[in-house]
Amino acid sequence: MTSETSSGPYSSDVLRLAADIPRIGRLADPDASAHRVARLCGSTLDLDLKVGDGVVTDLGLEVQACALGQAAASVLAREGVGAGVGEVYEARDALKAMLKQDGPAPQGRFAALAALQPARDYPARHGSILLAFEAACEALDRLDAR
Repeated sequence: MTSETSSGPYSSDVLRLAADIPRIGRLADPDASAHRVARLCGSTLDLDLKVGDGVVTDLGLEVQACALGQAAASVLAREGVGAGVGEVYEARDALKAMLKQDGPAPQGRFAALAALQPARDYPARHGSILLAFEAACEALDRLDAR
């Protein structure tokens, strides 16, 4: 994806992702779930995961967030099923580094997160952007605790 506008962090790519989030809704029998809140802006996200043999096999989410948070959740929902557990953690860490440490955009299956690079200049939005991946990692951590 390439950014087609220069309207701050709200590029046409971000708006396109935010407008079309797949896998909305909770799973009936998740292996693990997580609820996250971005304290600064009040965005919330609930996520359910199913995992088998170290791979995400299904996910469902409910998102109440700005377009930036919705765009990140959309990328997770689009690319998360079939991702290895390690890939999810790596994407979270790369997204956080991109936003907070001027790191490169995530690569691989979560490369569409690059559309969120302009948001690094808006720290008040970082919490919302990280919600989906933080929730996914929290849910995966719960599975490890079993």
